[in-house]
Amino acid sequence: MLQDTDKTAAISVLNRILELELAGVVRYTHYALMVYGYNRIPIVGWLNAQADESLLHARLAGELITSLGGHPSLGIGPLLETHQHDIGDILRESRAHEGEALKAYYELLDHTRDKDVRLEEYARTQIAEEQTHLDAVDKMLRAPGQTRTATEGA
Repeated sequence: MLQDTDKTAAISVLNRILELELAGVVRYTHYALMVYGYNRIPIVGWLNAQADESLLHARLAGELITSLGGHPSLGIGPLLETHQHDIGDILRESRAHEGEALKAYYELLDHTRDKDVRLEEYARTQIAEEQTHLDAVDKMLRAPGQTRTATEGA
């Protein structure tokens, strides 16, 4: 069971997660609007699905915050407009954003491990989803026949 200090820390991380996920809704919606070219339809569909998933994740975080007696933030995570709308640029920005969310979920896991099964399992589930998403983005950034992205090394 979470002690008051653990609960306060968990609420703080959950609020950061809420803000990051809300930023994801805005980010992916914006990206979907900025895609042009022959492959627009499947890419826009994928980006809109990511926006929907981010909203679901934000709602889950908010529900946990209020369940713990906290107050959900009205803030939104960082939104960097690079004005780079090439699909590769969009995917690299997405990867960076999702990496930040993954770090926050790991931080939540650190605060709740062996203290609150519900929060621990929530964090683990979200970590698995975020890692799967990062893997998908990484695969999209690879050139045909390439086994790893340039940022991963050889």
